[in-house]
Amino acid sequence: MATLTFQRATWCLQISRTSRTFAVSFTTALPRRSKPGSLPSRSRAFPESSIPRSARHNQARSAFTSTKVHQAQQAQQSPAARVGALRPEEHSTQKANGLRASEISQNTTTQDLSNGLDDQPLVLDEGTTKVDWSRSFHGLSTQPFSKEAADVLLQAIPPDDVEVKPDGIIYLPEIKYRRLLNKAFGPGAWGLAPRGETIVTAKAVTREYALVVLGRLVSVARGEQDYFSPEGIPTAAEGCKSNALMRCCKDLGVASELWDPVYVRKFLAEHVKEVFVEHQVTKKRRKLYMRKDGKVSYPYKEAKSFGVS
Repeated sequence: MATLTFQRATWCLQISRTSRTFAVSFTTALPRRSKPGSLPSRSRAFPESSIPRSARHNQARSAFTSTKVHQAQQAQQSPAARVGALRPEEHSTQKANGLRASEISQNTTTQDLSNGLDDQPLVLDEGTTKVDWSRSFHGLSTQPFSKEAADVLLQAIPPDDVEVKPDGIIYLPEIKYRRLLNKAFGPGAWGLAPRGETIVTAKAVTREYALVVLGRLVSVARGEQDYFSPEGIPTAAEGCKSNALMRCCKDLGVASELWDPVYVRKFLAEHVKEVFVEHQVTKKRRKLYMRKDGKVSYPYKEAKSFGVS
């Protein structure tokens, strides 16, 4: 807030301006009235130096306070009362500004991705013979699969197919789940049906899918995938689908040993090694987990330890 004050012996002008308001206050010092019956005295303006500084400050503070009170009263009024208090030219200007703002809001639309991508699955008619997989649980746990399919789904995962992340978490690549489903049921005999729209948050994409095999529901799971820029949302949506497939396959027993702590410890001891590496650009060092048959690749290079290069 900026304040400009002009003060003389008999009057004081104060101009205050903020980002939203502009106030002007003017005060004057009037001579005191004579007492009844006394002789009229000549009123004389006292010089500015004779007026105490505290009195001048009180006058300016009183004028500015009255302006703030007036602004507070205007803010408490209803919109209709404020519009009625405007002058005709101010009312017409405010109306024109309102029309321009409404035109801009109609021509400009912003999509909030946190509410989803507006890709809700199609809801079928109640009278149709097809199954609405966006909300149906048709065929869930009605009968087991054949022995041949079960043997393929429950087979032990070869150690060569298991990968390890840099933080030491082991996993099975998503393409291996698709190959097992195709081997057990055949291509085209299974599929993922979305059960809701895609939800995009500030850092991740998530969506719920249903695994349908041979015309009946098998499992429902929600997939998720992180992304780092808006351009990566389509790729993250595909990764979200693969993550949901992996979680649905857990109900079928596919690669169930990856969630067994005993198997995880044994695999880490037999097939994983800890490597100290150095980033070739930033020169920062850290510890990575990788398969024993793997090699350190760019941008890292292997270091003996944190203290010896």
